[in-house]
Amino acid sequence: MAHLDDADTQRANASFIRAAMRAPILSRDHEADLARRWRDDRNDRALHELVTAYTRLVVSMAGRFRHYGLPMGDLIQEGNVGLMQAAERFDCARDVRFSTYAAWWIRSAMQDFVLRNWSIVRTGTTAAQKSLFFNLRRLRAQIADSELDGMSGDTSRRIAETLKVSIADVQSMEMRLSAADQSLSSPVGEKGDESWQDFLSDPRPDPEHVVIGMRDAASRSRWLSDALEALSPRERRIIRERRLVDEGATLEDLGRSLGVSKERVRQLENRALLKLRSAMRARVATPDELFVEA
Repeated sequence: MAHLDDADTQRANASFIRAAMRAPILSRDHEADLARRWRDDRNDRALHELVTAYTRLVVSMAGRFRHYGLPMGDLIQEGNVGLMQAAERFDCARDVRFSTYAAWWIRSAMQDFVLRNWSIVRTGTTAAQKSLFFNLRRLRAQIADSELDGMSGDTSRRIAETLKVSIADVQSMEMRLSAADQSLSSPVGEKGDESWQDFLSDPRPDPEHVVIGMRDAASRSRWLSDALEALSPRERRIIRERRLVDEGATLEDLGRSLGVSKERVRQLENRALLKLRSAMRARVATPDELFVEA
């Protein structure tokens, strides 16, 4: 399929919008009948007529989101997804017009699309953050804040009170909305021979610490193995089945298996742990073997 250029896309969008605006407006009874036929009989023609009639609602709402800089065609496509969801979920028995119900689904679909695509950084995930994202500029304009270097403290406080969020959330969102995305590969400095990603720290341990960690783990494993050999067979079994498996055996199960009470198992376990700790401390006090093997 040939890729459409910008001119072709604009013509296709314009043609779709004109067709949507020419669709006849449905009466309440006919609208309910179409919704019922789709719900009960899965009548495709009824669904097509219902959705086509309210595509104008999608077009109208897409116009409200154009200032976010996203293509009109993409907004309409997302709105149509919301419209189809509304048609699938609409209960014609309720005393509400389909347009009222569909408007919520269309708006929700477009808002999610804007949040996913407006920035490479997630702008909001909670309901409060989404409300702040879509209402911050409108509220600031209503308050007539003319500050050039960010919002004034009073404006932040009034917006926070209106949307029931913290002042810090308002100020954080204002900074995110006023700053554009920047590539980590963008050059910095006068010569431009470095990029932003050169200044990012790597949270992973360096190779030296990885090797030291591996050697330490191997030594501790060897020390533990040697310490276990110093225990009696019964103590060793208790430690292995109680401490060295993902789901340790219960005192009662071990007592039954060993032919002793669970209290006796607890005593043996505590004694074995004391022996292990003593043996491990002795090895830690003389860790020369860590530096012998090269």
